[in-house]
Amino acid sequence: MAIKWRESLSIGVEVIDNQHKELLHRFDRLLSACQTGKGIEELRKLMTFLEEYVHTHFKDEEALQREHQYPEFDAHHAEHQYFIEQINKLKKETSAEGIATHHVIEANNMLLKWLLNHISKVDTKLGVFLKSTQP
Repeated sequence: MAIKWRESLSIGVEVIDNQHKELLHRFDRLLSACQTGKGIEELRKLMTFLEEYVHTHFKDEEALQREHQYPEFDAHHAEHQYFIEQINKLKKETSAEGIATHHVIEANNMLLKWLLNHISKVDTKLGVFLKSTQP
């Protein structure tokens, strides 16, 4: 199963779209690693990436929302906070226990839900809004 970018996910802002592309690329690497029995090693890399990614990406996306006075900012921000909490929970567990197979499965599920529910729905809705505000 490969996770690939498709233009229907674009919100029309290059920096945000590129960040989403990179997240999907990293998720795809995790899935590929799982198929070859290297999911634990790849999850270590992914966790390091996600720590930086969520802060940079969410900051950029929320600044864009504020700039355009996005009416659903609060709900969108709450979803970002929830995702950060999930990342922190996984990080805490893996720090305390070491990375195990069940953590790889949890990360896969978390990222798949994020792709299906947030990027492909919530962020694309933001994209529609942003396109409607352009002259």
